[in-house]
Amino acid sequence: APSRSLDMFDEIVMADERYHGEGYQEGYAEGSHAGAVEGRRYGSLHGAKIGSEIGCYLGFALTWHCLLQKCTDEKNSKKMRALDSLIGMLQKFPYEDPTYDKLQEDLEKIRGKFKQVCSMLNIQSDFRIGTERSSLTF
Repeated sequence: APSRSLDMFDEIVMADERYHGEGYQEGYAEGSHAGAVEGRRYGSLHGAKIGSEIGCYLGFALTWHCLLQKCTDEKNSKKMRALDSLIGMLQKFPYEDPTYDKLQEDLEKIRGKFKQVCSMLNIQSDFRIGTERSSLTF
């Protein structure tokens, strides 16, 4: 009977390893799913904030471009060039590519250009963005 007790011992050791393996796989699958759900939620929220900010800048720039078109003096042509530059940056921004590696860098350049344009137009820019609303105050 010594071999019989050895078999039982093996079964107990193997069962422990098997349960450990199954538990790990179940935990890993559950963790992966929870991580994907959380990641998707965060990505949607972050993407919506950036989209809202970019949309606000574009609406602002296109409106001022329209307003300044009527005047053609030298001072205004500088403002128009700055606005054209901002509009170009906004139109080139790759909305449809979530893996774009220079997204943060380009966003900072756009924010800088927006501040420069506001300064040229003598507008106090205070752009705050929240999850509920975005506001541009003058």
